Amino acid sequence: MRKKERYEKILAWFRENRPVAETELHYDTPFQLLIAVILSAQCTDKRVNMIVPPLYRDFPTPEVLAASTPEVIYEYIRSVSYPNNKAKHLVGMAQMLVKDFNSEVPDTLEELVKLPGVGRKTANVIQSVVFNKAAMAVDTHVFRVSHRLGLVPDTCTTPFSVEKELVKNIPEADIPIAHHWLILHGRYVCQARTPQCDNCGLQLMCKYYCEKYKVSKEKPKDKE
Repeated sequence: MRKKERYEKILAWFRENRPVAETELHYDTPFQLLIAVILSAQCTDKRVNMIVPPLYRDFPTPEVLAASTPEVIYEYIRSVSYPNNKAKHLVGMAQMLVKDFNSEVPDTLEELVKLPGVGRKTANVIQSVVFNKAAMAVDTHVFRVSHRLGLVPDTCTTPFSVEKELVKNIPEADIPIAHHWLILHGRYVCQARTPQCDNCGLQLMCKYYCEKYKVSKEKPKDKE
């Protein structure tokens, strides 16, 4: 299957079968989402959603969070991964928002990555979810699913190379939702250790499945 045809068929399947796809992180404001995405690094959305309500309640604005300390924030987030570093990042992020961005979450990659705890992936999530920009955040799910489906070649060995390939081939208007399509597919169907191929509607479009099926077909029959 040619690349263009593969993209068209896979995107069409997602449009039909998952017309609504959005982040599973709980938030009400861009500032809250920024907090949640920073906390979600190497941590599940479920865990983050469990611990953010008190954090959102007690630190509703950048000004309030900026006036706190990492030691205080640590007590709110101690059950997430790397709580010490994330506590420092959250306070530093809030302080920079107040000092350099008039307490508003910026909308460009260049400005977002200046914030403590914000890398390219986090910045792309904010651009995509909050500002509906054509930004593709590549986490482990997107990286895995993109390769398995055959959307990106094996030579794409870094998140940035996968991002560039996806952005080049997915229509700009679809990129914000395609980010969620790939994440949710990886989270619930195309799982790392036990991909649910039997329950996947993308079987015949999937490079991983077709190669696996071909191998199984070529296995010698059991001796009688």
